[in-house]
Amino acid sequence: MRINQTQLELVDKQIKRILASGNYYSGVYKRAGISGVSSYEDFLKIPFTEKADLRNAYPLGIQAVPDEKIVRIHSSSGTTGKPVIIPYTAKDVDDWATMFARCYEIAGITRKDRIQITPGYGLWTAGIGFQAGCEKLGAMAIPMGPGNTEKQLQMMIDLQSTVICATSSYALLLAEEINKRGLRDKIKLKKGVIGSERWSDAKRAYIARELGIELYDIYGLTEIYGPGIGINCPGETGMHIFDDYLYTEIIDPKTGEVLPDGEEGEIVITTLVKEGAPLIRFRTHDLSSIMPGKCHCGRSYPRLTTIKGRSDDMFKVHGVNMFPSQIEEILGEVDGVSSEYKIDIAHDDLKNRDIMMITAEADGRVDFQKTAEALKTLCKSRLNVTPNVAIVSLNTLPRSEKKTQRVFDHRGD
Repeated sequence: MRINQTQLELVDKQIKRILASGNYYSGVYKRAGISGVSSYEDFLKIPFTEKADLRNAYPLGIQAVPDEKIVRIHSSSGTTGKPVIIPYTAKDVDDWATMFARCYEIAGITRKDRIQITPGYGLWTAGIGFQAGCEKLGAMAIPMGPGNTEKQLQMMIDLQSTVICATSSYALLLAEEINKRGLRDKIKLKKGVIGSERWSDAKRAYIARELGIELYDIYGLTEIYGPGIGINCPGETGMHIFDDYLYTEIIDPKTGEVLPDGEEGEIVITTLVKEGAPLIRFRTHDLSSIMPGKCHCGRSYPRLTTIKGRSDDMFKVHGVNMFPSQIEEILGEVDGVSSEYKIDIAHDDLKNRDIMMITAEADGRVDFQKTAEALKTLCKSRLNVTPNVAIVSLNTLPRSEKKTQRVFDHRGD
């Protein structure tokens, strides 16, 4: 998906604005001899933007407008290193709400809906993004924020919420609680807008079945506005990305080479009109591919396949590179196994070898020992690694109201 002329002109304006601002990236571009772009070849010469750069520019080194134009800041939810601070102008906030309202509309959500918002508010972009899009759409926002499941369920029933917005981990927790308490007939949910973390087909199927709702993947990241820059449409897995605000590339994570449509790699995003913190060729580390052709819905926005995982989620055991998504796929093939799992990796000093332990939940109708052996066999055949496997009862592993950590690497302890 090559950049078109309109997008190219917008990128040229962004570069000139960045250079005039004197911000962190103005220095980067001056040193690289970049003063603008007039062709795709020029665009490819622009260096990639990395999250490490944003941390180096902490706190507001990437700000490209005067302070008096900044109306809000947000920060990434990461837990390592310095946080990433992103400043927003009033136009940025409005543009973000416009994109988010589009997401709701694509999902078939209307002004008649009652949208219960469970992601966190504050510095994190999630809660306020869901709410701003809801208000731009004209629907009723129920801004619950995270936690307090008792209150969540009470409001869901009393206010007859029709849409739930959540991380997949919290949507799972709510589904299990509703199932456990026999509340299914009392809730009026029709749709779920789920974001913030990758989720397996097994978890998706469970949540959809237990809540009786249609599920939609919302996409976004703090550095690029926040959630709401893309969503899948009914019956389709491809997520539309709004190319009047963003230009999207897929690159080889190792070489940086731009890949053709249909090939899987790392998503790279350029903000075309963002004012407060414009980012050009930002490496997201999310793994996906651009879907060729037009969507059945008739919309012309380009589409990304469901996010497979993150290039920096990869872990290595016995010399084999693996992603949590590969484990999730295997779990989904074994009868009785739920979508909840964790992976512990440690080093056995006596044998001088790494050990991988997969702990997964299964329902009581299956033999836990045979299920563990089935998982070990599949891992050996698919990944060429034989893990230790522990099968535990449903609801044994901890649930999260935010993102769930899946991999615990103890080798550095």
